[in-house]
Amino acid sequence: MRSELIDIRTGEQSRVYDITRYCAAFVKDEQDGLLHVFVPHATAGLAIIETGAGSDEDLLTSIDAVLPRRKGWQHQHGSAGHGRDHVVPAYLAPTATVVVLGGSLQLGTWQSVCVVDTNVDNPNRQVRLSFLPG
Repeated sequence: MRSELIDIRTGEQSRVYDITRYCAAFVKDEQDGLLHVFVPHATAGLAIIETGAGSDEDLLTSIDAVLPRRKGWQHQHGSAGHGRDHVVPAYLAPTATVVVLGGSLQLGTWQSVCVVDTNVDNPNRQVRLSFLPG
């Protein structure tokens, strides 16, 4: 297995951050296998979703509807409502696996691999990419 960490900056607001280009570059010289993506953070998750056509904003809106940023969360350090950020990975897993054939990600036409980060207190993230040959 080959593995590496990449650093990304998601910013100071909730964001769906497309990492597909990093994933594609990581596997381009491989043959067949599996790409495993992992976000080693307690307040971020991953989604395979269409971006750029409004779905990324729809995802953030739906997170806000299901997990509102308000006072009252038991986990209360950080900015107001930060406790909900710690619940996000229960809804959006911190892992994803993508099939790789001939060095190409086998995503659908409009699919992208994205980090979903609602934690406005920590704009710097790492993502672990691991390739398991088939």
